[in-house]
Amino acid sequence: MQEYWGEQLEQGLAEMGIAATPDQQGLLLDYLALLQKWNRAFNLTAVRDPRKMVSRQLLDSLSILHLLEGERILDVGSGAGLPGIPLSILEPLRSFTLLDTNSKKTRFLRQAKLELKLDNVEIEQARVEGFHPPRLFDVITSRAFASLPDMLALTRHLLVPGGCWLAMKGMIPRAELESLGEGYRVEIQPLVVPGESGQRHGILIRPAM
Repeated sequence: MQEYWGEQLEQGLAEMGIAATPDQQGLLLDYLALLQKWNRAFNLTAVRDPRKMVSRQLLDSLSILHLLEGERILDVGSGAGLPGIPLSILEPLRSFTLLDTNSKKTRFLRQAKLELKLDNVEIEQARVEGFHPPRLFDVITSRAFASLPDMLALTRHLLVPGGCWLAMKGMIPRAELESLGEGYRVEIQPLVVPGESGQRHGILIRPAM
């Protein structure tokens, strides 16, 4: 399966125009193997078909790579580390904090950080509204955390002035966007995920100045 995944990953990265060293590709595949192993016992992710894991977990996470900015990234409701861990592997000079309330998932995240030697990753088990780190974040991202209004309300205290939220969505969530009201600038970016036919969008949201 590793060889099959390797071919899928290499082809997918090429289609997305993402440069990754052989070592980085190896770490991505090691993460996927670790996730598959732990998923049998801990139900970390709903994706069970090994043939879909590269596209739905690695490539999907990396589809927002070009939208990252700043030094400090918060992945809120990180779950099994998606998108945070794949992004941290490709962006070793940025700092990533993975936040989740579930003890089984944070246990897996700590093991992944240890085995993959991800020095730019911190794991936090806490409710987001009770999380108060010493430094705020340039980007707050999430793949499946909450509706946009809830995401913004719950994490507003964690965003540095001038920072942005980066929500990963399927179809454009028009009702959620309309319910944000005024006070925000929104940019919608279509995302390309090789091997996936459904729509994917990155929603960039900034407080209006």
